[in-house]
Amino acid sequence: MDSRGSLAFDEYGRPFIIIRDQEGKSRLSGIEAHKSHIMAAKTVAGVLRTSLGPKGLDKLMVSPDGDITITNDGATILKQMDVEHQIAKLMVQLSQSQDDEIGDGTTGVVVLAGALMEHAEKLLDRGIHPIRITDGYEMAAKVAVEHLDTIAENYVINRKDTDTLTQLAMTTLGSKIINRCHRHMAQIAVDAIMAVADFDRRDVDFELIKVEGKVGGKLEDTMLVKGVIVDKDFSHPQMPKSVKDAKMAILTCPFEPPKPKTKHNLEVKSVEDYKKLREYELKKFEEMVQQVKDAGANLVICQWGFDDEANHLLLQKELPAVRWVGGPEIELIAIATGGRIVPRFEELTTEKLGKAGIVKELSFGTTKDRMLVIEECQNSRAVTIFIRGGNKMIVEEAKRSIHDALCVIRNIVKDTRIVYGGGAPEISCSLAVAKAADKISTLEQYAMRAFSEALESIPLALAENSGLSPIHTLADVKSRQTKENNPRLGIDCLNKGTNDMKEQNVLETLSSKRAQIMLAVQLTKMILKIDDIRAPSDQMM
Repeated sequence: MDSRGSLAFDEYGRPFIIIRDQEGKSRLSGIEAHKSHIMAAKTVAGVLRTSLGPKGLDKLMVSPDGDITITNDGATILKQMDVEHQIAKLMVQLSQSQDDEIGDGTTGVVVLAGALMEHAEKLLDRGIHPIRITDGYEMAAKVAVEHLDTIAENYVINRKDTDTLTQLAMTTLGSKIINRCHRHMAQIAVDAIMAVADFDRRDVDFELIKVEGKVGGKLEDTMLVKGVIVDKDFSHPQMPKSVKDAKMAILTCPFEPPKPKTKHNLEVKSVEDYKKLREYELKKFEEMVQQVKDAGANLVICQWGFDDEANHLLLQKELPAVRWVGGPEIELIAIATGGRIVPRFEELTTEKLGKAGIVKELSFGTTKDRMLVIEECQNSRAVTIFIRGGNKMIVEEAKRSIHDALCVIRNIVKDTRIVYGGGAPEISCSLAVAKAADKISTLEQYAMRAFSEALESIPLALAENSGLSPIHTLADVKSRQTKENNPRLGIDCLNKGTNDMKEQNVLETLSSKRAQIMLAVQLTKMILKIDDIRAPSDQMM
């Protein structure tokens, strides 16, 4: 054999060739590998850095199909970016895990991880071993999280006065496209969570909140519906456009004559046979409609379709119907109306009907688009947020923004502790970590000081994005925090004339800040432990 492979035999004596593909692989090891990782992390963090804060800029991404997305949500930006570097992919997953766990702070966590990697590079250049750096980072993270617990304030949720909760949601929505009506949006998010929250279990079931969007109208037309909105209309144009005191039969069986489950052929050899078949179908349709009427239903919600004959019969019998309603929507309608999903007509009884005060059809402008609104439901805990916007991009970004606000309010229901935003907790933690580093006599003190400096990357980015002088602003706030011992002082991004975030009502949940620090440190620790990469040449960057 030549140098590209060697001949070998298995236990039965059959020959096979072992191919050497070492030439087609590239390898990076030692300090080169670390530098490559740090460069990738810094690049990804640099992309998101300008999107941080209320004055952060948006990114426009075009998919291969030509679809345009405009957003400044960190998780969405990274998800849509075409990332090939292995370490950069880890940064994308970091943002995603923050989004899954907390729902907010996806940009901040990536910026912090990028700063930690950048400061680790300086320590590596000074000859400090990666393991000692990660140990120092772990110690610093522990100090920072403990310090966050001491500066956090407990917030008591008052269901009648939700003004502070609205301020919390407004902090989240401040950096989004929809910030021109962010008080209205924040109030909708708070009202939605208050409607479905279980305060005894401290839990919020997101399945009960449906977010529906429709292009057209203004963002200000967005509303909260105490019920369900379905993107369907009544099956026949002559059916009534609204049904009061609706008793709904929620069916997952079609209005069709029964058919054998197995493959079959039906031969119609004469006109009499055809007439019998037609009579049989008509009789079955009438039986089905009568079974629904006998149960006391005055509206049918069907998961499947039905043909024109069944549709005409339903109109004749004055039984409005909606067809092709999707599975998740059927379940939400059943939860909202207190009805049961019925798989067979024979099982339909009065007790299984869903009840609603009114079911009406909405029409939009000059378009023929229509939607159904089911309101005054028996179970008022199911709600729908109906978003309007000038174009598809605005509606989609509004959906993402509302999701972030909902997640933040859910977090405060689960854990009622809050910290003040504007980079104030990061500056306070930075001072606490720097103070703790002075008490450490081992090599880890350098890593702890690096961690302290990395935490300052968040307020620096906030100041820079707000058009302020980053270093002067940060130095001023740091010195004031030290002199006044006030952990609420942050960056005045909106030029309101005060650095006290309590006066500005800039609030964030403690759980979000803790998750940011812990997730960023875990990822940095994992990346710094990698010192050797083997990959195909075309994938090595």
